[in-house]
Amino acid sequence: MKFDLAIIGGGPGGYVAAERAGAKGLKVVLFEKKSLGGVCLNEGCIPTKTLLYSAKVYDTAKTGAKYGIAAEGVSFDYGKVAKRKDKVVKKLVGGVGAKMKSFGVTVVKESAMIQGRNTDGISIAAGGDAYLAANLLICTGSEAFVPPIPGLDPKADNILTNREILDLKELPKSLVIIGGGVIGMEFASMYSSFGVEVTVIEMMDKILGEMDAEMSKMLQDIYAKRGVKFELGARVTEIKGDEVIYDKEGTASVKAEAILVSVGRRPVTQGFGLENLGVELFKGGIKVTDKMQTNIPNVYAAGDVTGFSLLAHTASREGEVVVNNLTGREDVMRYNAIPGVVYTNPEISGVGHTEKTAKAAGIDYKIAQLPMAYAGRFVAENEGGAGVCKVLVGAKYGEVIGVHMLGNPSSEMIYGACMAIEAEMTLTELEEVVFPHPTVSEIFKETVFSFNH
Repeated sequence: MKFDLAIIGGGPGGYVAAERAGAKGLKVVLFEKKSLGGVCLNEGCIPTKTLLYSAKVYDTAKTGAKYGIAAEGVSFDYGKVAKRKDKVVKKLVGGVGAKMKSFGVTVVKESAMIQGRNTDGISIAAGGDAYLAANLLICTGSEAFVPPIPGLDPKADNILTNREILDLKELPKSLVIIGGGVIGMEFASMYSSFGVEVTVIEMMDKILGEMDAEMSKMLQDIYAKRGVKFELGARVTEIKGDEVIYDKEGTASVKAEAILVSVGRRPVTQGFGLENLGVELFKGGIKVTDKMQTNIPNVYAAGDVTGFSLLAHTASREGEVVVNNLTGREDVMRYNAIPGVVYTNPEISGVGHTEKTAKAAGIDYKIAQLPMAYAGRFVAENEGGAGVCKVLVGAKYGEVIGVHMLGNPSSEMIYGACMAIEAEMTLTELEEVVFPHPTVSEIFKETVFSFNH
């Protein structure tokens, strides 16, 4: 069977590329050994956000009196919460399958093994059948990294990664999260809302890695007031059963029923015959150009497997870049306006430079920020809620180079900042844009206006 494009991996990079390629008339085969949608849809983005929304509804119900709505005996059934999560995932996986069918994509639900490359194309074996493709796109994604900590046994019932914790049907009474990054904080948010005693242990001196330091600290303070315990600048040295031992100006420990390991992810480059092509790796991932090309002709890579920007929306765009170039449209991947979101309650969203990265790059910039309360809609819908919008612009031309927000629903607004950065819009140009009123998004324009007034 001969195809124009073979794709290994049916996650956000793979299935979006398959859809776009099919729509443009290419004959496409997509290999996915598990479920369409990849980690994002099945073990990450979607199930996590579904659980987080249930937690948010529960929080809202408990605090309804602030809005004049009193509810007595508010409770939750985590079994039903988990069941709804499974229903949502099943529905969306089915939706991806329907898209593949509608665009003529051949889906092979088997493990793919690259056999090699010759003048006829790239040969792939799967499920006892042989496939030949003129072009290959590798979208094998990433997997949770489990550090070599003494006593950390991934097979132990109380040791969890993002995969196992999503499969729980009952909540533990207490949870230690090793790693205060995005995944760790989202689970801290959800579990603390449901009454679980949560402790976050993070090696760095701040949570949320490279996200804006001020927003990170504000979010930490909010969750600390809700009872989440933070141990920052702490290195886990050993695990003994239910006890996590860490070093923080001396040895300390904490016990919990469950331990979530959330210290990052690593590209999946083994187990599908990549070595048979001689593809060059870089820092653990597949090395690519700005057109997502590898060092081997007609072989491309997109998504987490490149080890660069491990986000679902990055993967989708990278897949589009590949397809565009294959079908005659010159396109390159840019990373200057990739948004990052933490779906806690409240949310954090950011795009472009932070103050730290701007300084490191030697960029002369100006900064302005306002409380979210400057937007009437935010005040109406977030009684007593904290929020802030920060905008960074180049000092010489006033072009937007970074936007960072804390507050709901910043995840639904950050795309506007992405567009402004992509278009190199200046303060003057943004002041001329009409924002709908009343919306929380107006905080962006109000912050921009505050630069010169």
